[in-house]
Amino acid sequence: MRIGLYPGTFDPITLGHVDIIRRGAMLVDRLVIGVAINRDKGPLFTLEERVEMIERECATLSKDTGTEIVAHPFENLLIDCAHDVGAQVIVRGLRAVSDFEYEFQMVGMNRAMDSSIETVFLMAEAKHQAIASKLVKEIARLDGDVTKFVTSNVKHKLLERFGKA
Repeated sequence: MRIGLYPGTFDPITLGHVDIIRRGAMLVDRLVIGVAINRDKGPLFTLEERVEMIERECATLSKDTGTEIVAHPFENLLIDCAHDVGAQVIVRGLRAVSDFEYEFQMVGMNRAMDSSIETVFLMAEAKHQAIASKLVKEIARLDGDVTKFVTSNVKHKLLERFGKA
């Protein structure tokens, strides 16, 4: 069984993330969405809320692709998380050249720790390339419309969080 790991904070999950998950699921038999517990980033949503949003958004994707998609919180090194879930492949999404520079360094470090785990980069669809969770949160906080960037469920969660629902 080919297992892939798609890590991120997903605070919140965006249509860009959903696009990468859908396409990544076509490459593996099981796709683990590694939900990073990154206290330094000060997430807007709790770990439990982020996992719930991911599970809700991925239920349909799992049926559509025939690939098992599961959420897995982690707070250790990415390569250790890959070992924990039995992943042979790490899936990463790229939006811009600046993403590649960071990811290039990350791949080098991960390969130095375990060269048997491959990293696969998927370019975000053009219509999703500008989407960043940080910007989505800012737009929602300032009463902007996030409909083009997140699902209706996630939009509702954002509006609730900012007291605008």
